[in-house]
Amino acid sequence: MMVFSKFKIKVLYLFLLGAFMSSCGLDSATYVKSAHFGGALGTSYSITILDPETINLESEIDSVFRVINNSMSTYLADSDISRINQGDSIIVVDMMFRDVFELSKEVYSNTNGYFDPTVGALVNAWGFGPGKQLTLDSTKVDSILQFVGFDKVRLTAEGTVIKNDPRIYIDFNAIAKGYAIDRLAELLDQKDIENYLIEVGGEIVAKGENKLKQKSWIVGVDDPQVEEGRRLKLTLQLRDNAMASSGNYRKFRVDSTTGKKFVHTIDPKTGYTKNSDVLAVSVIAKNCAKADAYATAFMAMELSESIKYLRSHEQLDAYIIYVDEIGEVKEFMTPEFKKLLVY
Repeated sequence: MMVFSKFKIKVLYLFLLGAFMSSCGLDSATYVKSAHFGGALGTSYSITILDPETINLESEIDSVFRVINNSMSTYLADSDISRINQGDSIIVVDMMFRDVFELSKEVYSNTNGYFDPTVGALVNAWGFGPGKQLTLDSTKVDSILQFVGFDKVRLTAEGTVIKNDPRIYIDFNAIAKGYAIDRLAELLDQKDIENYLIEVGGEIVAKGENKLKQKSWIVGVDDPQVEEGRRLKLTLQLRDNAMASSGNYRKFRVDSTTGKKFVHTIDPKTGYTKNSDVLAVSVIAKNCAKADAYATAFMAMELSESIKYLRSHEQLDAYIIYVDEIGEVKEFMTPEFKKLLVY
């Protein structure tokens, strides 16, 4: 899931609907809609704010994206992460980089390495990153795998990154977009804004409700069996939570010579792209960075392991679309996720 990649395709389709009447303190006529939208991080974003006053945060929103890019974009040659990947061992990273690094360590450990930001070298080699695409065979894959493993890098107290080997390539693209949304949400929270919906490249944070309609924020999950155009698989209400999704059904490349299809999910254990039985995953968590990271991990993990993890970690809720052993499309969703569905 390359956050900054031009190949990034939305897994979620965001829209506002009226559903589920909920209590409200002020009459809907007292709320003003302020909309911010544009392009950032190699994708599009939209922010809807409902407040008694008109809110203009364009410059501050742009600033958040700019700082995130300068810190963690592998598509900027002079970003902190690019300089680290190029061998700079003395650069002191900022607070945002630290946050993402520490959360990545946590999810890497919790998923037994299936979420691994050092898989970036393989992402490049398979043609899904900013680096050079290679013609891969088992020997080349194995040679790259020796530089994969987030346990091979550490962040010092001084804020420098130490790698076991200078050829290790760090790529936060599977978590940084979710983190950017969290930073935008924090910006709005600091302004005492109580009702908003933030979407960046299909990842979402929702707070409060749609006060203009006095109804919940409603979001939709795409049907992964529709490769062209869009059809919603389901809709759900989201409040004071974040949701991120991952899927291979629109994010792939086809070799022009062999016609072979390669999906963008890389298995950090084998080094190969993973055409698994899982078609798409949507994860709900308290922050979008965590939802983003786990959605990526569950695409790489075996379905049974993902379900086992979700059943023992109630702080996450998820919806997984998969193909069973006889080729039929099936669904798994946690009980709390199911409670949010709009029928």
